[in-house]
Amino acid sequence: MFSRKQRGVAIGMALGAAVTALVLASPPQWFGVSPQGDVHARLVTAVRAASIAMMWLLAAVANVARGRFMSAADIDGSGFAPASQFIRIGVAIVQNTLEQAVLAAVLYLALARLGQPDEAALVPQLAALFSLGRLAFWIGYRHGAPWRAFGFAVTFYPTVVGYAILALDLLRAGHMSK
Repeated sequence: MFSRKQRGVAIGMALGAAVTALVLASPPQWFGVSPQGDVHARLVTAVRAASIAMMWLLAAVANVARGRFMSAADIDGSGFAPASQFIRIGVAIVQNTLEQAVLAAVLYLALARLGQPDEAALVPQLAALFSLGRLAFWIGYRHGAPWRAFGFAVTFYPTVVGYAILALDLLRAGHMSK
């Protein structure tokens, strides 16, 4: 049926989904935020959260730059075929983090501006999950797909949930304006 590696990925993704559900079901006050009607305060929180996502991207890029500097084989930059395993892994982490950070940062700002106050209050939880996910993804990447699956899931699933919430809000707003 499924290979051992595929089963490991499925387990990591399921654990990521469970952690996502637990964190998003917890009270926003645990993350230092209470639902606020003030759009300005929500936007400040969202910008802070988006900045956290971008700091993970910055760290991933800096890690590759450091690795290139420390490697004679990689110092000239090797385009799409890095010479060392360290740089290949680092570039893959940068690529995935870029994808995840862009999706997350836009979501945080959209929820703050367009979402209901209680939904916008989820932004710090989403950012906390993003950080947990990136850390787990980064640590696990070197050990293969089953080890990075949890980190990917804890980064990606909260963003999917956030966009689902936003889509429902936008549909309701469009329906109400008719």
